Amino acid sequence: MNGIVAQEPYDIAIIGGRVIDPETGLDAVRSIGIRGDLIAVVSEEGLDAATVIDARGLVVAPGFIDILASPPRADEGAVFKIFDGVTSVVSMHGGPVGTAEWYEERGRSGSFHHYGTTVGHGPLRVAAGATDPYAAATPSQLDSMIEMARRALTEGAVGIGFGVAYVPGASRLEVLRLFELAAAEGVPCHLHIRHFGPVPPSNSSLDAVEEVIAAAAVTGASAQIVHIGSMVADPADMAAALWMIEGARSRGIDVMADVYPYTAASTGLGTTTFDDGWQQRFGGIDYDDLELVSNGERLTAERFNTFRAQGGAPVVIHYIPEVTIRAALAHPLVMVASDGVIQNGRGHPRGAGTFARVLGKYVRESSVIELPEAIEKMTLMPALRLEASVDGMKRKGRLQRGSDADIVVFDPETVGDRATFADPAQRSVGMRWVLVGGQVVISDGELRDGARPGRPIRHDR
Repeated sequence: MNGIVAQEPYDIAIIGGRVIDPETGLDAVRSIGIRGDLIAVVSEEGLDAATVIDARGLVVAPGFIDILASPPRADEGAVFKIFDGVTSVVSMHGGPVGTAEWYEERGRSGSFHHYGTTVGHGPLRVAAGATDPYAAATPSQLDSMIEMARRALTEGAVGIGFGVAYVPGASRLEVLRLFELAAAEGVPCHLHIRHFGPVPPSNSSLDAVEEVIAAAAVTGASAQIVHIGSMVADPADMAAALWMIEGARSRGIDVMADVYPYTAASTGLGTTTFDDGWQQRFGGIDYDDLELVSNGERLTAERFNTFRAQGGAPVVIHYIPEVTIRAALAHPLVMVASDGVIQNGRGHPRGAGTFARVLGKYVRESSVIELPEAIEKMTLMPALRLEASVDGMKRKGRLQRGSDADIVVFDPETVGDRATFADPAQRSVGMRWVLVGGQVVISDGELRDGARPGRPIRHDR
């Protein structure tokens, strides 16, 4: 091969692709040499290697980091993530109190991708005996929650996740005390923001955004509003919320957000989300805007009441305007995250197609954002969000010498999602090669049998 760099061959060389590194701004044809689990060189020259990947005409990017999904226990959900270009999955919306056991279980079973978790405000409440979602934790229960959260962080939880909307009785003090702990431990707080009352006022979403900003300002903790498109669905409210986040950031308050690229959300009918007044909270929708995850059935009042009486069932909720998703996705303080996993062939399509959908629909087809910006939102931005908590995240989300060899190679002309609400268990297309920790997991568009290179992502600062 002409122009080969004169040195020992690399384990893997990715040759002649359009390499995009969001941290340095590199966007040029380069070759990447990999030794072990690290990038050894990014070169303008040819490279020799035991395995050579021809990336001419393809885009080479850091592996995508999904910071809002439960790392799948089963191969099924993990395979959909890998074909969507995801090499790291972190449950930032809240994980179990038993953090050590969680990591041990994942380590025993092996993983296609790297994996991590937070400790959740909801599980902490339950473990402390605060089982009534409409009542605040007592002072002694809150003290117990703080101690359990501190232990979980010691065991490796990368942050604290909140589902405040599901426990409307949770006090502001609960949130503030956990934010205070997060600030002291150097970990972020990620929040499914609060709904106010059974029929909240029209600006309830903005009240909830304000609560997050205030908690971050008071305590100094980093905060993130998860899936902001579904939390602040009204277009005017979205514009106001983004303005509020901008203002907070400009004054030194560390608040950001993430979004998934779909106009529907998903949750269980048995949650407090569907207490009286839910139609108004979702912007004036009705029963037939609810779709059962299990079979796609659109609900009636009778069926809704039946499922509520039985304890609930997962539903897709169609209510988010497309303009809201576009506004969030285009904003420089909003990154991409899925909030979903496919299980038993069912689920929200976000569990299979989030990242490829951004590249296909919102980059190539509609030009809502440019390709380098999209890659930054799926790689560097989530890595930076976790760096204060996890030292190893400084090596992810980049394509530089010394970076982790978590890499996706995709065809920009064909990449896209195929998962739909009717048939969510569809692999994304266009991901030609996916490497996790220097090991090939997808080879020329095909899953490589036996590869389980995923490693734990743990709080270690």
